Amino acid sequence: MLIFRRQGIAPALVKAGVRGIILLATNRDRLSAVAKELGQLNPQVETLVSTVDITDNSAVAGLFRDINSKWGHADILVNNGGVLTGGEDLHEVDPLAWLSNMTVNLQGAFLLIHHFLKGLPDPKATPATIVNMTTGVAHMVIPGMSGYTTSKLALQHLTRYVAAQYPNVASVSLSPGLVDTDLLQPYFRQFDLDTPELTGGTVVWLAKDPKRASFLSGRYVCAEWSVEDLVERKDEIVTKNLLTVDMLGTFGKDQFE
Repeated sequence: MLIFRRQGIAPALVKAGVRGIILLATNRDRLSAVAKELGQLNPQVETLVSTVDITDNSAVAGLFRDINSKWGHADILVNNGGVLTGGEDLHEVDPLAWLSNMTVNLQGAFLLIHHFLKGLPDPKATPATIVNMTTGVAHMVIPGMSGYTTSKLALQHLTRYVAAQYPNVASVSLSPGLVDTDLLQPYFRQFDLDTPELTGGTVVWLAKDPKRASFLSGRYVCAEWSVEDLVERKDEIVTKNLLTVDMLGTFGKDQFE
């Protein structure tokens, strides 16, 4: 299953041999164009196009009823929908514009995760993959991006909760790097841009073998990194609990004596 926004992920999954793909976004014309491309790549792959509002619990529940009826269940979720709104200073921003980051980037992602897990034959045992698209600046303070980065940081934490509660699910936060999408701010266009195919290839690697990628569950990964290098550093990553957001410092009662 694919929650689509960045072109390149869907073709990569089709080439990897998935049986069916659900393309979900707000622009039906763009989705239809991608569905046509997928049909040309592999006519045997079934494609479902949907413009369901991911912030609507009833609508998302209905979508998954259709998915489960057609395919039994979805086993790959790419949570890729997102908005970046409310760039003014906090005292000047429209509160509803700022909060829409939370509504779409966090609430929408949660609803998709919830119904995806609920639709698994055994949520605590069935192998599955969840890839939550995040950003490399989620843990930074970037003027004009407070709502977006805060929502993405919260999504990274939600990724860790899935990993902790569902050891059968490879739950990973993935940063695509700088990809030319509607969300990319003009300032960042001066830097080298990454290709959608790079993101797609990383998603395929994560989803193709959930057990192989399980050591990255609950962690942050960037599509620009070498997956071979990640595998080579598996023991270091796990032992030192790297690629997670945590509080660093010296703690304990000795600090107050």
